[in-house]
Amino acid sequence: MLSYPNIDPVAFEIGPLQLRWYGLMYLIGFAMAWILARYRAGKPGSGWTRAELPDLITYSALGVIIGARLGYVIFYDFSGFIARPWEVFMIWRGGMSFHGGMIGVIFCLYLYSLKSKRPFLAVTDFVAPMGPLGVMFGRIGNFINGELWGRPTDLPWGMIFPDPAAGYIPRHPSQLYQALLEGLLLFIILWIFSSRSRPRMAVSGLFCLGYGVFRFGVEFFREPDAHLGFIFLDWMTMGQILSIPLVILGAVLLFFAYSGKAGDNRDYPVKSP
Repeated sequence: MLSYPNIDPVAFEIGPLQLRWYGLMYLIGFAMAWILARYRAGKPGSGWTRAELPDLITYSALGVIIGARLGYVIFYDFSGFIARPWEVFMIWRGGMSFHGGMIGVIFCLYLYSLKSKRPFLAVTDFVAPMGPLGVMFGRIGNFINGELWGRPTDLPWGMIFPDPAAGYIPRHPSQLYQALLEGLLLFIILWIFSSRSRPRMAVSGLFCLGYGVFRFGVEFFREPDAHLGFIFLDWMTMGQILSIPLVILGAVLLFFAYSGKAGDNRDYPVKSP
């Protein structure tokens, strides 16, 4: 088995202030989204300008942080939220849900589309390829925290995580599986796919379908949340249940995108900076 790199979850301290790796991973994810969005917006015919990006990234970041935290307490720790509602603000303690974050982003991007007078699905198509790298860095943060570990394994890359709740037995480093599949691989797929003009909603559809399929599969290697266990049929986890609607939504969006009725994502006027 491999040795778990027992990294201090605190990246550095300045007096009483601490910056944790988990929070730093979110900042890196937002920075990467900014860089990629600037690159795409700067390409001729993109339909976007770099002057629009500060608002777009701000709306997206608010959706991620607020939605991910609310999603966690609603989907994974609702009883704890009812007992200690103030803990919803303690994002530095971890407990962020991708599915909640996605709902938050969708809502905030809808508000942005109203403000900018852009088609909503054209906005989500532009943002979607930037999302997986944020997922990747978030999962790396989970790995550094030694949380959300995998199920027991006898494979040579199994790791013993330091949390006593993990039982000091070799487990799948499922956080890294998620970082590679839901993060890096999905990013590569979406970046290449969206590098050419596609029908509106096609990129958003592929994101939903790809993430849903990868997440559903990786959940077979990830230990279910101890307080939830298996939710359905004695093998299905909360992550899998929440991923099924994503797979269906992605398939529906792709079907309508290629039905011949969807507009091109670049068929609206380019705004001046």
